[in-house]
Amino acid sequence: MLTIGLTGGIGSGKSTVARLLAEHGWKVVDADQIAREVVEPDRPALAELAEEFGADIIDAAGGLDRAELARRAFSSAARTDRLNAITHPYIRAETKRQFAAAEKAGEKAVIYDMPLLVELGLNASMDLVVVVDVAADERVRRLVAARGMDEDDARARIAAQLRDDEWLAAADVVLDNNGSPEELASQVQRLESRIESLVQ
Repeated sequence: MLTIGLTGGIGSGKSTVARLLAEHGWKVVDADQIAREVVEPDRPALAELAEEFGADIIDAAGGLDRAELARRAFSSAARTDRLNAITHPYIRAETKRQFAAAEKAGEKAVIYDMPLLVELGLNASMDLVVVVDVAADERVRRLVAARGMDEDDARARIAAQLRDDEWLAAADVVLDNNGSPEELASQVQRLESRIESLVQ
């Protein structure tokens, strides 16, 4: 089974690429979705987070108050490390389970939609690494327009991620998403052709 890592910075359009691939029948394992699932009510990770960061990060309905957890967990590097130490083993285990299930189901390829693919060194274990590339100013514009994000916040988040050259250095395939949705869709079609040739 071919493993394809899909990554890129915030606001790059990575999720759009993943959606297009899924719509065309490719199996997508979504790291962000897994990260949300492992902290759902009654999951062990949520209890561990509450013990570490305070019981009041759990709201009245029994769910995680994500904004409050973020405020506390990202207050220092040490606190962020604790957050990662709690959640990452659960995320890794569920990711491994989903990959195994895909292989058992006979999938020829799996797209691993993972923002931290390069930061965590996971790109080294992929058969193909796809990076969605967009200029920083355009990413800021899209984050402000589409997500209602404050411009300073958008720029701070981009600055906290890898530099563009670090992503591009890890890429086997670069999708340039500075243009129109149609231009991106055309590039995704070419990517699919390459994947199909590799799984023959």
